[in-house]
Amino acid sequence: MSSWLQRQGSSHQSQLAATAVLSGAAVAGVILGYQALRRKEAVQQLKASIPSIDEQHHAEKLTDYGVSAATQLSKEDERSAALARRAQEGDYDDDLILEQLARNRVFLTDEGLAKLRSSYIVVVGCGGVGSHAVAALARSGVSKIRLIDFDQVTLSSLNRHALATLADVGTPKVHCIRKRLEQIVPWVKFDCRNELFGGSVAEKLLAPWAQNDGDKGRKPDFVLDCIDNITSKVELLHHCHTQGIPVISAMGAGCKSDPTRVTVGDISHSTDDPLSRSTRRRLKLLGVTTGIPVVFSTEKPGPGKATLLPLAEEEFSKGQVGELSVLPDFRARILPVLGTMPAVFGYTLANHVICAIAGYPQDYSIGGKGRDKLYDGVLAALQGTHERLARAEYGPTLVGLRLPVSKDDVGYLVDEIWRGKSAVSGLPSRVCLVPWERPPRGFAPDPEWMQQGQTYVPVEMKNLVCMTKDEATRHEKEVLLGGKALEELYDEKTIEMVRKRQKEIEFYEQYR
Repeated sequence: MSSWLQRQGSSHQSQLAATAVLSGAAVAGVILGYQALRRKEAVQQLKASIPSIDEQHHAEKLTDYGVSAATQLSKEDERSAALARRAQEGDYDDDLILEQLARNRVFLTDEGLAKLRSSYIVVVGCGGVGSHAVAALARSGVSKIRLIDFDQVTLSSLNRHALATLADVGTPKVHCIRKRLEQIVPWVKFDCRNELFGGSVAEKLLAPWAQNDGDKGRKPDFVLDCIDNITSKVELLHHCHTQGIPVISAMGAGCKSDPTRVTVGDISHSTDDPLSRSTRRRLKLLGVTTGIPVVFSTEKPGPGKATLLPLAEEEFSKGQVGELSVLPDFRARILPVLGTMPAVFGYTLANHVICAIAGYPQDYSIGGKGRDKLYDGVLAALQGTHERLARAEYGPTLVGLRLPVSKDDVGYLVDEIWRGKSAVSGLPSRVCLVPWERPPRGFAPDPEWMQQGQTYVPVEMKNLVCMTKDEATRHEKEVLLGGKALEELYDEKTIEMVRKRQKEIEFYEQYR
């Protein structure tokens, strides 16, 4: 072996090859070293060209999603921002504010408006629903609003976002809202949090008001859940429920088109909505089954109506469908949204919060649509009640009894006056209408109508009260037929409540 190496080392060709390799390596080293030096010089020049951070040049940290939280302001925006800073520091005539809020002032009264102006609201989710809710709250007088949303405005946001423009595409939604509303209500203070809500940061994001003013340390008066991600939604609602923070939640506005079906009710009553169903199930596992008001639609899916768009076949070839979403647990498919419906949901949320804080009466009924069978049943039961009462006075031969009550009257009384609940127990199940007091002339048919061949019993709308069927049976037996006084059967609170509702009927009857 050693002899072979000696022969090769003494070979002229081998010496030439070795020299070529060494020279090539040397040249490559020089070239690479030169390129490294040039790169180093270029980096130094680039760094040197970056201006130092001062009042004219400031730096912004990127969010966890790789974008800057800063927003570029136009000259108009800069003027509006300057005015807003002055207004928020107190340099704004309060008479001008009251003039701008004049319509709310006469509706809510001075006391109610004062409560609203001193309130602190947190809105989580600033997309289609949240942006309309925030706009309504700020325009109505709420003076301290914290906005929480990790997302940016996209072109597809513009069909439903209340405040975004083309110039806002690519900017954080929270800053887009603040920038626009400062041009409308410059005295309102916004606390923008360009972050993703989650259980781990709930304490921080729902913390008391942090700005240095008279309300520093004030806890939220209300939280609006406008999140469309199920995990974040459940974590928010569970946290608020366990911590005793007033909260109202928006269920799904996607694939909905009937604004007359949007209503407010307890989460335990929300139906016909997949997002609501999933939210209820997850909250139930956490021990929460009721006590959270929600805005939801009772609209049912049907032929020709929008549904969740399917994923293209090529998407399935990329791997697990659950991994296709932007963030873990986020929706991977496009949800069809009619641009008007998020606005309806957002304004309904804001309406509830405004009335609740101002102390304005509100008593919701999940009524109207889809209740024809209920009204038919109540009307038939009312007919049967009056036939029994009339026969008790006129005789068993009475036939063909007629009442001056229609199905529309039944719907008006059950839902508008009695809010779909029993006046005695407040129960909403198996309700019916029954006369509250025995009429002075009794339940016998009107003799004048009898002469004309009509078996007719006059009925006063204000005398019909909503009860459960069991309560109505007892009431008929003991009050209407037994002659007992109402005070013998019901407490003063119930009797007074019925009197108030009767006055409502008298007032509204003139407009029906």
